[in-house]
Amino acid sequence: MTTQSDIGLIGLAVMGENLVLNMESKGFSVAVFNRTTAVTERFAATRAKGKNILPTTTLEDFVRALKRPRKAMIMIKAGRPVDQVIAELAPLLERGDIIIDGGNSLFTDTQRRCKELEGQGIHFIGCGVSGGEEGALKGPSLMPGGSREAYEMIAPIFRKIAAQVDGEPCCRYMGPDGAGHYVKMVHNGIEYGDIQLICEAYAILKNVLDLQANELADIFAEWNRGALESYLIEITAQIFRKKDPETGKPLVDVILDKAGQKGTGLWTLQSALAQSVVISTINAAVEA
Repeated sequence: MTTQSDIGLIGLAVMGENLVLNMESKGFSVAVFNRTTAVTERFAATRAKGKNILPTTTLEDFVRALKRPRKAMIMIKAGRPVDQVIAELAPLLERGDIIIDGGNSLFTDTQRRCKELEGQGIHFIGCGVSGGEEGALKGPSLMPGGSREAYEMIAPIFRKIAAQVDGEPCCRYMGPDGAGHYVKMVHNGIEYGDIQLICEAYAILKNVLDLQANELADIFAEWNRGALESYLIEITAQIFRKKDPETGKPLVDVILDKAGQKGTGLWTLQSALAQSVVISTINAAVEA
């Protein structure tokens, strides 16, 4: 176990834990901190046990555990919690240190944070992270934006933990200040549109053609072998084959016909409207 770590991560929800385990599996030492100490202790005693992961119980200890220039990644709920952590963390850092926000922050918040921290001599990276919990563990798509100088310092870590396609890491510098989070926002908006199209195709096939779940599964599986091949089409076919353990009926026929949203699709729509760009499919998804 090393006494100082290559990178640190704040926020041990599932995404944070999985990113830490990913980094450690690629040969990097990682310091971790969570505001609720019991969460850190549980992680240290279970998934992190025996690994090159250093648990800390205070932000001061967390900062002391990092090699200079310090690289501190935040994986918490977007919005005010990020500002609160930065307000507590920044005074403990030195000029040239790096803060990375890996949550789904609004790009304008990232622009503001970049400017504020630049005045303190601290680099800031707003990084979109795509791939969900499994991607965080096995290889996400990373969309860093902000300080180019800071990106060059974190690139050896990020390029190694990212998903690899045709021998290339799914990680590239997106541009200054909020560019990384803007790209992630638009990525999510496009996904909203894709999911809405899938929902409408399902509604027509079920309600107009009166197809059953097993038939729908076969159709979507067939679509996934052609030009429509994608992760979303693949898992839709799998969902249609899933049975409800209590009733034995197809799960899709017994669940509540309702979906929520976290806001990135709406942000995409608002940004498009501000720039007079028509994105009708995403608009329909947000309104659905």
